[in-house]
Amino acid sequence: MSKQILYPLRFAPIYQYRLWGGRRLGDLLTEPLPGNGPIGEAWVLSDRDDFQSRVADGSLKGRAISELLAQFPEQVMGKLAGRFGRFPLLLKFLDALEMLSVQVHPSDAHPDLLPAGETGKTEAWVVLEAGPKSLIYSGLKPGTTEAGLRHALTNGGVAECLAYFTPQPGDAVFTPAGMVHALGGDIVVFEVQQNSDVTFRLYDWNHIDATTGKPRALQVDQALACIDFGERAGGGLAAPVVETTTPVKRERLFHCEQFRLSRLQGEAPFAVGAPGAPSVLVCIGGAGQIEQAGAAYAVAKGNVFLLPAAIGTCTFQPRGAVSMLEIGIPE
Repeated sequence: MSKQILYPLRFAPIYQYRLWGGRRLGDLLTEPLPGNGPIGEAWVLSDRDDFQSRVADGSLKGRAISELLAQFPEQVMGKLAGRFGRFPLLLKFLDALEMLSVQVHPSDAHPDLLPAGETGKTEAWVVLEAGPKSLIYSGLKPGTTEAGLRHALTNGGVAECLAYFTPQPGDAVFTPAGMVHALGGDIVVFEVQQNSDVTFRLYDWNHIDATTGKPRALQVDQALACIDFGERAGGGLAAPVVETTTPVKRERLFHCEQFRLSRLQGEAPFAVGAPGAPSVLVCIGGAGQIEQAGAAYAVAKGNVFLLPAAIGTCTFQPRGAVSMLEIGIPE
């Protein structure tokens, strides 16, 4: 296969009903929302058996991400080919009109809590929009013990055990596996996470699912088993690190074992992608185009592009001021 067959790949979002969701993702993404119910998530790069992202444009339109990785592993993944059985990250936009459940994800250190084929789930958020009632719960208050949390679960005092803050647009929040967390109150975030769908609900604010008329199931024992009560992993609000200021302001927001994420802001052309490794671009403000091998690929707010390893470094040409996220997979 020649390098020209691969190009910057845009994927169509997969919208997900969530009882806590709203309708704001329709203003962020170009594809219209389905129906008129609450849409809490848009999965914008997903290599899950049940939800496969498909290429939205070009000669590979309609091809699933799993097909591309199976047929062209070296061209897509470069030096990472063979290390992963599927694309290792799951990328989403979240619209949390109401509060998500208080939840926790297991780490790879708890194989007994992971279904076959799943990994642990470390994740991070970049806040895009926040209202006056928005809250992010991130970790437990110092001194909280398993016994104290169990007691709070029985008397409705779980919130009193959680550390929280009022988010602002631009905030970056790291949630390692094992950290209790929740968010909501009319907030929109971008989420990067390990490609895992394992979530244990600890508390659900007495929500009733309108589609069933019943509360959602809790997994209290599993959640307590994987909580890191010492919270040694350093999660919570992250401090951006400015790496460059020209031709683009590049801030490193997260760099962990599972992923790295930078925010890029500017008006002049700048380089994106990396030789020999895949990158993902997410446009969170403004517009422009990716220029590669003499072709141009239009990028609008909310678009997500996978830059395959085979195409190497590209140029992003903004149309006015632009704000992008660039995501990579550490070697």
